[in-house]
Amino acid sequence: MKGLVIPAVKAEVEVQELATPIPEQNEVLVKLKAASLNRRDYWITQGLYPKIVTPVVLGSDGAGTIESIGNDNETRWKTSDEVVIYPATNWGVQESAQSDDFEVLGMPQNGTFAEYVTVAIDQLFPKPTYLSWAETASIPVAGITAYRAAMVQGKLQSGQTVLITGIGGGVAVFALQLALAMKATVYVTSSKESKIEQAKALGAKGGYLYTRPEWGKECLKEAGPIDVIIDGAGGKGYGDLVSLLKPGGHLVNYGSTAGKPEKLDLFKIFWRQLHLVGSTLGSPADFGNLLKFMTDHQLRPIVDLIHPLDKGPEAIAAMRDAEQFGKVTLEI
Repeated sequence: MKGLVIPAVKAEVEVQELATPIPEQNEVLVKLKAASLNRRDYWITQGLYPKIVTPVVLGSDGAGTIESIGNDNETRWKTSDEVVIYPATNWGVQESAQSDDFEVLGMPQNGTFAEYVTVAIDQLFPKPTYLSWAETASIPVAGITAYRAAMVQGKLQSGQTVLITGIGGGVAVFALQLALAMKATVYVTSSKESKIEQAKALGAKGGYLYTRPEWGKECLKEAGPIDVIIDGAGGKGYGDLVSLLKPGGHLVNYGSTAGKPEKLDLFKIFWRQLHLVGSTLGSPADFGNLLKFMTDHQLRPIVDLIHPLDKGPEAIAAMRDAEQFGKVTLEI
């Protein structure tokens, strides 16, 4: 089979001919129809991810059909069933946080940028019938991260006001779609006016260039205090987000692409009873709830670009500049 492999740390990603894996007990072999890129894949190629193991097939998101099942007693699934893959293993028994053994698919275990992948039977979920393969493959990492951040950790309620930073990235766009489906009033930030306009076309009430020093004051004046802020950047602007929250509001952070915060006003945090919450991916239960929510609301993921598997190296390299709005997928 063909697979997109990083052969060594900081080496060029390349398409290689690999042996098709054989499912072991309680595993399935999935013939992939589409996969989706995440920033994680790019960071791994740059050596900027903990405990990198190489060589490895990259990719955490995938959807396809069951080719074979490594368990004669399995009755939940049959060959040719259409599935989407929960993108991790070993969440653990607590819904509140992942276990120490939690791993994301696509390093150290071979991932979805290939014609076939073996995964645990429990990682399989039925493909939403109304979605294309590319749309379905774009759901797992970005969708579940957005769902847990907004619904579980942010406790988003209908009618609330939401601010989503860094619109354009996969998680942020999913969060926008989820919040709009919840009848929230949504504002966004970006470094590019074009992405703000795309968000407004989807239903965002307004947006702000975070490169402007006064954007926070503009946001408060227009939107008023915010109920839920969903942020994936952190960095020096993180502390400023605190000032935008309503008393009792939630600031949920799922990443730190801009680095560590420079300062936090603890008085504002405790006096206004704010909730600063971390969020990472999500549990299998979260994934099932996300798929049900999307089906109930007929939500369609925003797919920005589709590349063939052979163009995977170029697709990963292009993620460096974060030009996309929504997801970049691979057709397999």
